[in-house]
Amino acid sequence: MKVGPLKTSRLILRPFKDTDRDAFAALNANPVVMDDLGGPLSKDQSDTKLAHYRSAYEKTGFSRCVIELPDATFLGYAGIMLRDMQALGKHYDLGWRLNRSAWGKGYATEAACAILEHTLFEREVPEILAYTGPDNDRSQKVMERLGLLRRPELDFSMKLDTKDTPWKGLVWSASRTQWRNPGP
Repeated sequence: MKVGPLKTSRLILRPFKDTDRDAFAALNANPVVMDDLGGPLSKDQSDTKLAHYRSAYEKTGFSRCVIELPDATFLGYAGIMLRDMQALGKHYDLGWRLNRSAWGKGYATEAACAILEHTLFEREVPEILAYTGPDNDRSQKVMERLGLLRRPELDFSMKLDTKDTPWKGLVWSASRTQWRNPGP
């Protein structure tokens, strides 16, 4: 089941299009934005990631999606990915990444909240995981504001293509029985 755009009071969340390629590459090339994940991506790496997101949406109906303002300003992305990782097994992963200029305005929380509401209660996914690095205080605060539960027993390490040392993931979760929309 594919979903059309989701709308919040300030945002539109929609599937990626080919015309998002340059804005997506600029987001992924920003060293400050990409610091937590081992550094910037090249244009080719970014294009590959975009193709992966678009393919995932076509195959599963789940993917990262563009976050934009009503005037079509590209802010970044958020969404659910169906993953199968050795450390966590098969699971649904909530993630987001925003342009530096969009930080501190509540956009990540607002977008993620809409996605959680839709995925848990309309798509009836029983549980969603979210993870970030130990130094990414901003994303950890978003997870707290969203009312996600910290799950240290699920923390993991993995090798990233862009980083020499293993990346440590701190895990949070939301389930249909536990999570309630924290509202604005």
